[in-house]
Amino acid sequence: MPAPGTRAPRQAARMGAAAQMTAMELSGHDLACIRSGREVFSGVSFAVPGGRALVLTGANGAGKSSLLRVIAGLVTPASGSVALAGGDPELSVAEQCHYTGHLDPLNPDMTVTENLRFWVRYLNGGRPDSPGIEATAITAALHAVGLDDLGALPAGYLSAGQKRRLSLARLACIPRPVWLLDEPTAALDAAATERLRRLMADHLAGDGVIVAATHGPLGLAGAAELALGAATITAQP
Repeated sequence: MPAPGTRAPRQAARMGAAAQMTAMELSGHDLACIRSGREVFSGVSFAVPGGRALVLTGANGAGKSSLLRVIAGLVTPASGSVALAGGDPELSVAEQCHYTGHLDPLNPDMTVTENLRFWVRYLNGGRPDSPGIEATAITAALHAVGLDDLGALPAGYLSAGQKRRLSLARLACIPRPVWLLDEPTAALDAAATERLRRLMADHLAGDGVIVAATHGPLGLAGAAELALGAATITAQP
């Protein structure tokens, strides 16, 4: 679950000024992760500048999901550190990340629009924007993922691919500089995958950062790769 943006209303304004002073860069240094007494990975370092993506690859169990969760602040590393240069100094790295995991956090009894409205307000620290701004953001996000006509449908009636698209719509609703995506194309058909590619490309064009775990290509030109379970690879500008 992504960290609530307790100070999100001020975040976007300050982010612009911060980025002018310091170039955006997400980095990890000598990270290690231990889960249930087992070392998942160690000695992992990376640096991802704004406007670039880092693709995590490796066999099942190599630690791709665990590394994303470490960056998101959901798992405490056994050693090492994560930093975000050019971000908001008053917010943690986690508060400046969108994280999507394997599960789609949706209430099946709420409509598509109600689910997305909940996440907009949660990520905005519980403070809704003006009704017009909020409605516009939700409408634009649903259009971006191709769910325009399903806003009144309870989420429980959605297919697996539609639920994944609704989860991904959160990315378009609240600006955050870092997107952490765990198998984001899972359950998506070709058309939905292309919509996601466009969303990611737009985020990178705005100097955002993406770290994604995947077993297949994401269609992101110039993405660096970090192969877990092998030698550490550092993403270069």
